[in-house]
Amino acid sequence: MKKILLILVACHLSLIAATAQPDWVKKASKSVFTLKTFAHDGSLIASSNGFFVGAQGEAVSNFSPFKGAARAIVIDAAGKEMNVTAMMGANETYDVAKFRVAGKTLPLTVCQSVVPTGALAWLLPYHDTKNVLSGTIRKAEKFQADYAYYTIAMKMPEQAVSCPLLNDAGEVVGLMQPSASAADTLSYAVSARFADSLKVNGLSLNDPALKQTSIKMELPDNLTDANLILYMAGSTVDSATYVSLVDDFISKFPSAPEGYLYRANTKAAAGEFDAADSDMQLAVKTAEPKDFAHYNYARIIYNKWVYNNAKAYGPWTLDKAREEARQAYAINPLPAYRQMEADILYAQQQYSQAHDLYVELARADGNADKAELWFYAARCKEMLKDTTTMLALLDSTMNCFTRPYLKEAATYLWYRANARMDAGKYREAVSDMNDYEQLMAAQVNAQFYYIRHQAEIEGRLYQQALNDISRAVTMEPDKTLYYAEKASLEIRVGHYDEALATARECIAVDPDGSDGYLFLGLAQCLKGNKAEGIANLQKAKDLGDPQAEGLIQKYK
Repeated sequence: MKKILLILVACHLSLIAATAQPDWVKKASKSVFTLKTFAHDGSLIASSNGFFVGAQGEAVSNFSPFKGAARAIVIDAAGKEMNVTAMMGANETYDVAKFRVAGKTLPLTVCQSVVPTGALAWLLPYHDTKNVLSGTIRKAEKFQADYAYYTIAMKMPEQAVSCPLLNDAGEVVGLMQPSASAADTLSYAVSARFADSLKVNGLSLNDPALKQTSIKMELPDNLTDANLILYMAGSTVDSATYVSLVDDFISKFPSAPEGYLYRANTKAAAGEFDAADSDMQLAVKTAEPKDFAHYNYARIIYNKWVYNNAKAYGPWTLDKAREEARQAYAINPLPAYRQMEADILYAQQQYSQAHDLYVELARADGNADKAELWFYAARCKEMLKDTTTMLALLDSTMNCFTRPYLKEAATYLWYRANARMDAGKYREAVSDMNDYEQLMAAQVNAQFYYIRHQAEIEGRLYQQALNDISRAVTMEPDKTLYYAEKASLEIRVGHYDEALATARECIAVDPDGSDGYLFLGLAQCLKGNKAEGIANLQKAKDLGDPQAEGLIQKYK
């Protein structure tokens, strides 16, 4: 009798277990899918599970199957196949990924709190509503402050990795993780809210996890972040990936001018100017802000004329570029738009008008880079052969900086130094070169010291000139020009013994060159050793030196 009673109790408990399945199971099962990923050659990489967390194709699963994948699909509970279109985020530490599939989807509701220990949780497998297991939450270990890693008193079935773990209310709380072994009586799940929170940002192009899959990354929802990704992608991804990202950008932000500009630049670089022009017209017509679109229309035409004018394109004239710049300025009077007009005038060789615009901008309050504007104004005067005004404008350029100079001043210092040399202001040129040397000590080379030594000679700074040409020789000991210049200067200042030594070094470097013999012979003649000197001058003549004959006649 007792045995019969135990059997009846057991049957009753079994019936309770069978009927205790939550009423949300059937509906929730429609949100679970199987995931398959494929390599470039079409071969299967891995199969897993996952579930939808949004109505627009947002889904989560484990990340491992995506490594090395070029394509992925999901198959929902109804057997419908959907392509994975983009990665929305990934985390290798917890092996989770968020991605988007093509099509509308039925999502699970993600639990927004940590499930306490002792609560009952349900494991919902793919395409199986009859074997819904339940277990008690043993641990809820928090990570990153808001999320939990769960340990559940439940033996996870095979092939249940990344299936959803739900609470009594039918809210998904976790993704099932692989068990340590087949005999493990405990199961593990990582927070579904954590997986759902994954997203890309402006730096995701360098995300180590996302770089392991060839499935493209979805652009961020934030326009600034999306722009940053496109900017970085221009120099880090292949052209096909870049084009795809730009198309995605335009689709996602149709009123942002940057997408049309990126695509137009790509088309223009490929010589597809009609397509590039169409994009820029779209930008002007549909994008906001319109001043930015007009400005970039002007800039792309200007850049073609300055950097890529080998292939003509009729509609893109500098007059057209100037008109676009003027329209941008009329909408929003930013200095950059006015400067673009000045740059275009310079390209049109309308130097006087360009100069006036640059000076107007340089004198205006609030313009950040006044040095650049004064410099461009100086270049205009240089083209107009007005050396005096050019030098004054270069002084205005340098007046934008204070000592000690920063490296931003180096380019302008060097330009003024050369302008001063051309104008015969040699000592002033040397002063600029000295400042330049202090700024660019790690970059100055033998050519720098050779040029400064020339200015020092003209400025009668002979000892400095000797020091500099000696540095040039030390830095490039195989270049005979520097030996010849050094020997010439040593002769000029009466250092004949030093000139003899320098000339012999020159001959050792290039025995077939005439320079060494010329200066060796000249120094010997000046020291009174005319016989040997004339012999070496004759050798220089035989090697083709045009000065040798005159010296031979002089000292014969």
